[in-house]
Amino acid sequence: MERTLARETLKKIGEKVRLCGWVVSIRDHGKITFIDLRDRTGVVQCVGEALPRVSSESVIEVLGSVAKRPQNLANPNLETGTVEVKIEKMKVLSAAEELPFPLEGDGYEIGEEVRLKYRYLDLRRPRLQRNIKVRSAYVQAAREYLFSQDFVEIETPLLTKSTPEGSRDFIVPSRLYPGKFFALPQSPQQYKQLLMVAGFERYFQIARCLRDEDPRADRGYEHTQIDLEMSFVEREDVMKIVEEMTIYALTKIGAKVARKPFPVFTYEEAIKRFNSDKFDLRSNKEKEEKILSFAWVVDFPFFKKDTEGNWTFTHNPFSRPKNSEHEEWLLKRQNIEKILTSQYDLVCNGLEVAGGSIRSNKAEVLKKVFEIMGYQKEEIEEKFGHMLKAFSYGAPPHGGCAQGFERLLMAYFGEEYLREVQAFPQTGKGRTSVMDAPSPLDERQLKELGLKIVK
Repeated sequence: MERTLARETLKKIGEKVRLCGWVVSIRDHGKITFIDLRDRTGVVQCVGEALPRVSSESVIEVLGSVAKRPQNLANPNLETGTVEVKIEKMKVLSAAEELPFPLEGDGYEIGEEVRLKYRYLDLRRPRLQRNIKVRSAYVQAAREYLFSQDFVEIETPLLTKSTPEGSRDFIVPSRLYPGKFFALPQSPQQYKQLLMVAGFERYFQIARCLRDEDPRADRGYEHTQIDLEMSFVEREDVMKIVEEMTIYALTKIGAKVARKPFPVFTYEEAIKRFNSDKFDLRSNKEKEEKILSFAWVVDFPFFKKDTEGNWTFTHNPFSRPKNSEHEEWLLKRQNIEKILTSQYDLVCNGLEVAGGSIRSNKAEVLKKVFEIMGYQKEEIEEKFGHMLKAFSYGAPPHGGCAQGFERLLMAYFGEEYLREVQAFPQTGKGRTSVMDAPSPLDERQLKELGLKIVK
């Protein structure tokens, strides 16, 4: 018999069905036992006599018939609360041992380490099932919008070259080239620009990004972003696409947006008015109603001084100066502290949820950025020669944006931690869920990679 899902029982009153799922709860009333069964669509009550012994969260198969519950026994808190399944036969497919923690409730009170050690159990709770499913729906809607705008989805490599892009790289040793290393991508930044040189004009991907940063509430070693790039555009063109995509996808998942179009503030205005470039525009009423409030921030300084007093970029080195005057300053290494970049950030409810810029498509501009930061010509050629060479073969003006939609979903759900919208996140101490990593390699693997551990 074909399997019936819990939600489908509402349309099968009087019919024989086969259900498969997990035991949520068992209520033994002597001769009669009630079992709530959960599958991907919800929960349905099953009732039978002389049933096999079974524990909560065991996986069972039920054969029976769907009956309408008497009106006074209906459960208004359950989508399927007007029906129940009369069990004729029940089989335990996989018995569950005693759980390390209860699955009722939100789970916030349970320690992070134990929750993530048993993440496959934690993910069974309704809150996280909802979060992960809505995340999927948001990504699907964003894809729909971008495809409607003639974007092409293209994957870029996970094994790439270590280059200075703002954070520490995760390094991967090469077996075939002892003593040499790959880096995992902090973002697809250089590859998406190379795709513009390649003539694709409109690219996007759902990109995995890896950065060896200290974990925070809204940041981990790994995150996912909707990454896009466009040729022959100015700043407002990219901002318009990202804004429309965001509104389209949020509408699909039922979110409410406070202000459309999104207001725009310069960086200087944001600092003067909010003392931050990541501000929250919501009123108290909008906070109560869980409304999302967006704003763009533009005209960022291109450079800032690092802790050692040297110039470094504020966002990324591939941005174009704001206009020809600022580009001229950059090329002449004048007024460095006054040079503005074409960068734009999107903030939502106090979180940065997207960022991008119009890129430099001139080799001499990119070179000068790195020179200002103190790189020697040989080092620039070694690390970025491939980009400089590509720009010499006809690079269109282009720009893009990356939306960290996980932070956006944090804002939507009112979650405090990024891990609540990721299936298998890292712990706050930088360890993986479920699997015990990072972990040591055995001597054979170290020898094969030409590595030696120095304690």
